[in-house]
Amino acid sequence: MLFGLDGVEIGLIIVFLSLFGGILSGFPVAFAIPGAGLISFAVIAWLDSQGLLIHQAIDAGSTAYRDLINSGVKPDAVSIFRYPDLPRVAQPIFDRGWETAMDRNISFIVNRMNERVFAGQSIETLLAVLMFVLMGITLERSKIANDLLTTMARVFGPLPGGLAVSVVVVGAFLAASTGIVGATVVTMGLLSLPTMLRNGYSPELSTGVIAASGTLGQIIPPSIVIVLLGTLAGDLYSAAQETRAQSFGCSDALTYLGRPAVVSVGTLFQAALLPGILLAGLYALYAFGYAMFNPSKAPAVHIEETDGEVITRSEGLTWFLAVPVLIIFGLIGAGQIGLVGSQDVTVSNYTQVDRLDALRTNVSDECRDAMIELHGQDRWDESVSAREALAASGGTEESRELTEEELVEARAAATANAAPIGSGVATLFGMILLTLAVARGIKPSASSTPLAIGMLGVALAFALDFVAIGPNTSGGTRVVILLIPLAICFWSLRHAAARLAENDLIRVVFPPLVLIIAVLGSILGGITNPTPAAALGAAGAIMLAAYRKLKDEGNSGQMIIWATLALAALLLIGINFDLRMNQEVVTVENSIGFLFAYLAYMVAGIGLIYGCIVLYRNGVLQPIVRETAKVTSMVFTILIGSQLLNLVVISFGGEHYIQQFLRSFDSEFKVFLIVMLVLFVLGFVLDFLEIIYIVVPIVGPVIYGGSFDPKWVTIMIAVNLQTSFLTPPFGFALFYLRGVAPPSVTTGHIYRGIIPFVLIQVVGLALLWFAPGIVTIVPDLISN
Repeated sequence: MLFGLDGVEIGLIIVFLSLFGGILSGFPVAFAIPGAGLISFAVIAWLDSQGLLIHQAIDAGSTAYRDLINSGVKPDAVSIFRYPDLPRVAQPIFDRGWETAMDRNISFIVNRMNERVFAGQSIETLLAVLMFVLMGITLERSKIANDLLTTMARVFGPLPGGLAVSVVVVGAFLAASTGIVGATVVTMGLLSLPTMLRNGYSPELSTGVIAASGTLGQIIPPSIVIVLLGTLAGDLYSAAQETRAQSFGCSDALTYLGRPAVVSVGTLFQAALLPGILLAGLYALYAFGYAMFNPSKAPAVHIEETDGEVITRSEGLTWFLAVPVLIIFGLIGAGQIGLVGSQDVTVSNYTQVDRLDALRTNVSDECRDAMIELHGQDRWDESVSAREALAASGGTEESRELTEEELVEARAAATANAAPIGSGVATLFGMILLTLAVARGIKPSASSTPLAIGMLGVALAFALDFVAIGPNTSGGTRVVILLIPLAICFWSLRHAAARLAENDLIRVVFPPLVLIIAVLGSILGGITNPTPAAALGAAGAIMLAAYRKLKDEGNSGQMIIWATLALAALLLIGINFDLRMNQEVVTVENSIGFLFAYLAYMVAGIGLIYGCIVLYRNGVLQPIVRETAKVTSMVFTILIGSQLLNLVVISFGGEHYIQQFLRSFDSEFKVFLIVMLVLFVLGFVLDFLEIIYIVVPIVGPVIYGGSFDPKWVTIMIAVNLQTSFLTPPFGFALFYLRGVAPPSVTTGHIYRGIIPFVLIQVVGLALLWFAPGIVTIVPDLISN
């Protein structure tokens, strides 16, 4: 053995040295990764042909090995790490020669690219990367960060460390609206760093809080990291759990786990919400605590207020806190008592399948023992009893078509159980009420008559829904009944919008906030998957940027406003009408609804095209498209190149060797801790893309093949990957900030300033480790 090391170990060292050398050489990472794969394979193949790389494998023909297998140990569980005393046999790392390995790699890379890049199941989800990048770069070019930083500094500046806290708040806001780390760090570095230094903030705190806050886009949805990691994690978890189930003698993972072995990007977005907010809160808490102990290095700053009406504390508490809380909890309470709820009386033509929340019990003895160990004896006994009771009662898990009489009874029951006020009406007019209440608080001295008329319109809508609208009311009739209160509310909202526009905080925060709610709400609420939501976000960002440009030019933004209203109308029409025109019977109401939906679609499309023309005329669209193409091309080129490097590692047994090492530990926690430590260390020298596409596929079958919740595993990895942007000396956020920092700020300042935030990342990981409910509570609540 060369240097006393196993041939596979030497091969792994060569691969990683080639990778690090390629990255440090200055070549673009997207080309350095496949280059490292080719060079490392050539070196390993030459050493193997010279007989220098020898792998000491377990002798499967030895008596000791056969005795071990006969004792009940599975062959997959036998490794040199768990059973080091077994007889060995020396063999080359390419058991059939490097030529065969090369042929196999060439054929595999074509299949891998086809499965994971061009035509696989994850290609639709990967399209969301393009849309989210376009959305982020467009919002960054629309100068949203400028206004946000100025406004938040005005709000938080008077507090100790207020400027640092404002940077954290803006970082979290931009993370939820753009998710582009480089753009966020550079923008906040250009705008905030000079202001913080000029007001006496220490360079360390200033640079640290800017770099750390800029990376929140890696964990707060919509995060590109989670999109890329989620597409990979879904495949790894499904395959690993199938292998795990079959190793216990079960037919599939559904039988063994009692649930499907799936995890989606949308679910991961839900899981990442609280951890992202937690990290932002820890950053802000550190900034505030630093200012309390070092007031001279993070002083309070009073920034000049813009002209606006001064409101009293009681007025602020009334209209900004008490009334909104009363409205929200009032609607929630109405839903709890059954006054507000679904009015959908659609029933299936088939019987509800009597599916039990019970495990499958018709399994082998080996599978039964494994399931009892996983779920517990009580759960198994309950499942057995439930299935016996179902069989005794003549129940079945098969569905049948309902008779005409049964359909009538089912519709009557659904009608009787429908809520008096529909949840859609309650949500729409509840949001109108909130808007009117906030507008009243913005300018209390103005006449309250227009807003009061709007509130009467809301009350009229609720009354009409309660009295005149029932579960069987058609969509057209519903719209006609609510037309008058809608018109009243729309008239009142015009006055409310004029008042809201006078407040800088609302004027700056509200447009991107609506975009965030539209994108994240549609994903977190399960309305759609990330790709259509990302497309909506990209279109909304283009129109928002165009509107800002028009206002800067002194031109009217009416076309953009009408396009936005058309989108809202399209949503309302889709809820109230059946727009499927290919049915045998299409009612007049639905035909009219389709016509208006088509017109709204055309108006929205024209508004989007007009927004693109405005941005093109101002020279903004070209750099947006160019930067989007650059970032997206880099991501997908790295995706393709990493497949080549992975196949090189697989070809000489490196992946299997690493997985055997990890499986040699009896504790899942110990294995996952080792993986997290390795990812943390690799974050010092590798970008998150290299870690996702090179390291995660190697260790994924082990960490996703255990009993841990896949959401928790994935979010832990995502938070760990976020740290790779901050860790010296190669943290990308540090490079971005160094490029825009003034000469008075040294690299030493940046490195010293980021260390506390790296430690905060470790604290955040520890909190998620010991309190996994932080990750799982939101998906569990939404699913229920």
